[in-house]
Amino acid sequence: MAEEYREIQEDIYDWQNIMFLYNAAIKEVRTKLDIMNDEFQYIHQYNPIEYIKSRIKTPESIVNKLKRNGYESTIQNMVEHINDIAGIRVVCSFTSDIYRLAEMIGRQREFNILYIKDYMKHPKESGYRSYHMHITVPIQTTKGVVPTKVEIQIRTIAMDFWASLEHKIYYKFEGDAPDYISQDLQACATIVANLDEKMLSLNEAIMEAKGRQEKQGGKV
Repeated sequence: MAEEYREIQEDIYDWQNIMFLYNAAIKEVRTKLDIMNDEFQYIHQYNPIEYIKSRIKTPESIVNKLKRNGYESTIQNMVEHINDIAGIRVVCSFTSDIYRLAEMIGRQREFNILYIKDYMKHPKESGYRSYHMHITVPIQTTKGVVPTKVEIQIRTIAMDFWASLEHKIYYKFEGDAPDYISQDLQACATIVANLDEKMLSLNEAIMEAKGRQEKQGGKV
């Protein structure tokens, strides 16, 4: 009984340590993103980031993902095989901001890019569109530096609106939505993509018109 209790206490301690690392990683990445956004605003008088959201996967979600991928529910498997326990969502105005932000993030020396999933160029069958960067960020602890995984999702406001509601709808059906629901969601994803394209073209037209006005004003 004492041995079993000790093992439980050790598991709890290991879990708390891991969660500390993921929370610290989110703080590190969010701070970097805020600084990048402020610098971009200072230099270009434009901020590409509208807002940032972050979350840590729940224990239930972690266990379910391990089971889906055929792994036992252990802390070691969690750390090795799940790359999105710590997640940060960066929401921007226009699709052009997505690749601009991805390039800026990729230039950060502290970030090690593990891999990228470009659901902008290759949307999911559901219609989901976003840009995912899986990175590690070094977390300084009293025992040394620990590279910790973080998933960064970059998407527009319209994409975030669609993805958030799509998740809520599928959650109600526990992932088994009727075909007509999936078809309607795909149709909405197309509308969102067209809206993003239209808003980008409008913004570019406005910027061109503003540039012409400034040149004309300078000549006068």
